[in-house]
Amino acid sequence: MRYLSAAQVARLVSAGPRPRPYYRALADELRRLIMDGRIPVNVRLPAERHLAETLGVSRTTVTSAYDLLRERGYVDSRQGSGSRTALPDPATTADNPWLTIDGDGMLQLHAAAPAAPSQLPAAIEEAVAHLPRYAMGTGYEPMGLAVLRERVAARYTARGLATRPEQILVTGGAQAAQHLVTSLLVSQGDPVLLESPTYPHIIDVVRARGARVVPVGIDADGWQADLVTSAMRQSAARLAYLIPDFQNPTGALMPDAVRAEIVGQARRSGTTIMVDETWVELALDEVPPASAMAAFDTDNRVISIGSASKLWWGGLRIGWIRAGAALIRRLATHRSAVDLAAPVLEQLIVAALFDRIEETRAERRRTLRASRDVLAAELRARLPEWRFTVPAGGGSLWMWLAGESGVELAEAAFARGVRLAPGPWFGVEGTLDGYLRLPYTQPPQVLVEAVRHIAEARSSSQAGTRALERVSPMV
Repeated sequence: MRYLSAAQVARLVSAGPRPRPYYRALADELRRLIMDGRIPVNVRLPAERHLAETLGVSRTTVTSAYDLLRERGYVDSRQGSGSRTALPDPATTADNPWLTIDGDGMLQLHAAAPAAPSQLPAAIEEAVAHLPRYAMGTGYEPMGLAVLRERVAARYTARGLATRPEQILVTGGAQAAQHLVTSLLVSQGDPVLLESPTYPHIIDVVRARGARVVPVGIDADGWQADLVTSAMRQSAARLAYLIPDFQNPTGALMPDAVRAEIVGQARRSGTTIMVDETWVELALDEVPPASAMAAFDTDNRVISIGSASKLWWGGLRIGWIRAGAALIRRLATHRSAVDLAAPVLEQLIVAALFDRIEETRAERRRTLRASRDVLAAELRARLPEWRFTVPAGGGSLWMWLAGESGVELAEAAFARGVRLAPGPWFGVEGTLDGYLRLPYTQPPQVLVEAVRHIAEARSSSQAGTRALERVSPMV
């Protein structure tokens, strides 16, 4: 087994003033070193006593740091073999933001998920009326129901991207689609390009495959095409995952010229692009419509993923993949090991909702725009030092906290009844602690109350009172 000496770890740990409590800062620094690969996984760390002596701190400080890393899943200790670095199981770790309890009285600002639109009841009623006809068969449609695939294909065609139903595969949500594509196309050690910040679960999926993450930084102003293309070229990325339409969490919208340049480089580099279009239908302001990224594709290397969760409702758990017909057949075969088909009733509901898509888009524009504008106004009034760009669509603001810690703020806000999503959730290397994602998918009155609690939490955090020492807001 590989190991690191106390002197080697001490050289990697940031120098300079030591914040209090130092054990937490030490744990955070070691976590960052593990996440960005400077300390590999399954490497034995130095004994607590040796590291404490080298750093010039008490043994209790190092023990507490190791305990915190162990609790979060970044250290695995076994009797007789010391402490080894590890990556947490995303299904069980306390750092999992989705392990929350509905109805626990918290204001849930950790998830950018709107409630169902008013069109859902009628769509359910229509789907139930049609369900008996489908009950005559087995209920297993590995490619998805024809009625839904036809509607998804028609929507792509209406957006300017000619699509046939055989180019569509229906999945159990966008996350299942991402996992399916990644598990088919990515092997251990393959380089995979990810935006940073990005959708948190794709980081889990890529790391679970043992792939090598290639991060590309973006911000609320969007992508620098040369940075993306050079990273793609230099890394020979096998797969690139991009969110060009109201990017999560920044809200940025990728211009057509940048889309064309990135797809062109992918063609030259032999990179497949997985495009997440979960937010594509949720433009809130009058902006020129962007072309689908696959519109610039000439050799079937752009795979588009869509979802019913943001436009309609997350409880439907229906997504889809658009790609070349041959790849769609491969994906349908590959999925059979874990998932035979998506549920019939939910597919019928989404098919009925596609017939009401413009009504839903209008309703979402009205409600999300109102919530967005209220949230922005409250933040400017109560927290004027923070900076953000109001996006033209999507569901969240990406906040720069003027040098403050998003993790510490989230802990303080948790004690005041608000769950927040700090920047490191979205950072590929576990960085971005100076940022916070604030969704505006809740009603305006909820956001007003939430900002008030956040401002109070910020004041207490700046005063040095730590309301929560070990409880993560992600539990």
